[in-house]
Amino acid sequence: MKDDQSITVLKIGGSVITDKGKDEGTARTGEIRRIAEEIAGYDSRLVIVHGAGSFGHPQAKRYDINGKFDPRGSIITHLSVKRLNSLIVAALNEAGVNAIGVHPMNCVLSEDTRIRNMFLEQISTMIDSSFVPVLHGDVVMDRELGTSVLSGDQIVPYLAYRLKAERIGIGSAEDGVLDGKGRTIERITPANFKEIKRFIGGSASTDVTGGMLGKVLELLNLSESSNINSYIFNAGHPGNVSGFLSGRNIGTAISKEEY
Repeated sequence: MKDDQSITVLKIGGSVITDKGKDEGTARTGEIRRIAEEIAGYDSRLVIVHGAGSFGHPQAKRYDINGKFDPRGSIITHLSVKRLNSLIVAALNEAGVNAIGVHPMNCVLSEDTRIRNMFLEQISTMIDSSFVPVLHGDVVMDRELGTSVLSGDQIVPYLAYRLKAERIGIGSAEDGVLDGKGRTIERITPANFKEIKRFIGGSASTDVTGGMLGKVLELLNLSESSNINSYIFNAGHPGNVSGFLSGRNIGTAISKEEY
């Protein structure tokens, strides 16, 4: 069991809560509501990060904000992901979670697409005060590029490491990381990653942040600098989010070593 001070970081992928095949933001409101209700049963310290899906990736691609500085395109993309965040925060509050949106555009500075600094004191104080901060993939200010796209997959390990989280859950649209026969790979470590990498692809739809491979690489890097275990699981299956939060190890585990 978790002690009262441990922190869990939960990410819900954009492919679960939006229709990533659409060019404009299309939320899966039923899924958002269900996931919010599953989260509502959790009474320990929690940080939520969600992906952008069709509320961010098509806009970022349309304005090519990964390739050039475009202030207008950056604003349009930010406003789109902010709308999705508002839908999720509203659903969480309706379910009884004291959720509050935290927009990375307002609290993160990147340098050449990597986080240089994030204002963590406010987030820590929120957690200590029984709020649940809800961050998201966003466009952020970048010292070298003007702005850049910041993936939720980069936010998760950054927060987990600095907040000394105990556990990370990545709720995706897959049952975990799959092998060549569609079976869930039980565990990925730095030792077996080279063998497993050939099975890991990007996203089947518009994704400017690296898809499944990007997730695994970020979590592997975290595993080598900490003892935090991560789990990639299917958040589209009812009961999986609440199951993970209750302590079940589901999907694909990513850790420093086998155990």
